[in-house]
Amino acid sequence: MGDTDRILARYREVKRYLDWDERHDYERLVGLFPVITPHFPGLIEDFYEEIQRHPGASAVITGGEEQVSRLKATLHQWLIGLFQTPPDEDYAQRCWRIGRRHAEIGLDPLYVIAAMARLRSAMCRVLRSSWTGEFEQLAESLRSLYRRLDLDLALIQDAYQAESEDRLQRAERMATLGQVAGGLAHELRNPLNVVKTSVYYLKNARSASAEKVAEHLQRIGRGVDRADAVITALSSFARLPTPEARPTPLLEMVRDSLETNPPDPAIEVQLEIEPSLTVAVDPAQLQIVLGNLLRNANEAMDQAGTLTVRARTLENGRIELDVEDTGIGMAPELRDRVTEPLFSTKARGLGLGLAISREILTKNGGTLRISSEPGVGSIFTLVLNPSSETGDRDR
Repeated sequence: MGDTDRILARYREVKRYLDWDERHDYERLVGLFPVITPHFPGLIEDFYEEIQRHPGASAVITGGEEQVSRLKATLHQWLIGLFQTPPDEDYAQRCWRIGRRHAEIGLDPLYVIAAMARLRSAMCRVLRSSWTGEFEQLAESLRSLYRRLDLDLALIQDAYQAESEDRLQRAERMATLGQVAGGLAHELRNPLNVVKTSVYYLKNARSASAEKVAEHLQRIGRGVDRADAVITALSSFARLPTPEARPTPLLEMVRDSLETNPPDPAIEVQLEIEPSLTVAVDPAQLQIVLGNLLRNANEAMDQAGTLTVRARTLENGRIELDVEDTGIGMAPELRDRVTEPLFSTKARGLGLGLAISREILTKNGGTLRISSEPGVGSIFTLVLNPSSETGDRDR
């Protein structure tokens, strides 16, 4: 849905919510216009005098008296339109432009709401004191005015929120781009420097031996392979396919992953998983997660320790799978960052394994939780959805 379609859809929704009557509400406002028009200058002066008393509101007025004069003229036109122009689709888009402009200049919505309330009260006082007709007619007209003001405020605030969210998302994307760019530059610069120094040697060595030439050619090959691995990993992270979830025996999958990623011989492996447990996952994708966690656990224990993989069923039916090691553990500041793309605690780590694992779990309807203590070890907990087969067996 495009911006215009979204704006008009929200506009129609709010009108229905407020019970705006296209004919009668508008006619009542037109009837109020001759009564309130003479009071517009006083309403406008009061509006901007009050703004000047509040630094949070007046801070956005940076153009001095000239800007204030323009704003007063704009408010005058808005007051005329309030009573003389039906709220059509063009009006809805004008409200959105106002709301987005408020977000652009950093006007706190608190002051917009307060200013609208003050203007509403002032108009009601003027109309009550100047009205010469029947009271019931005035009461109906005021209700129409309230609905119209509420419609304006709702559309303006909706636009403000939409613009603020867009700006936040853009800022987050830029921050992520900066993080990825920094990590990518670091990961590619090292192998490229190796290639550069070896190329320099091969171009300038006057009597290099065959062994030295072969050595530098191998270094160049390894550097290219390393750079290619970085690019491949990033491409895989960006284009993770949609999972094809199906009932998968958990113990069987863990055993397969241990066979593919065997721990060092001195590491004791303990499995605490009921054979009947099955989870609803894409098995190929979950194998990627398990492989990352098992390799991390193996490296954290430096060839000795205990690797425990246990599973349990929660009261809500979901299944938790722990991958626990007795390795070096992590400080809280590292633990909180290890799932960030391109952040690694390893000297030669790319920093995508846990980020990809978290993304895979999210796409498979699961989550990843980490607890760790320096010198004690770490526990990586996968929370997974059970398959219907698990439920059938339990019954």
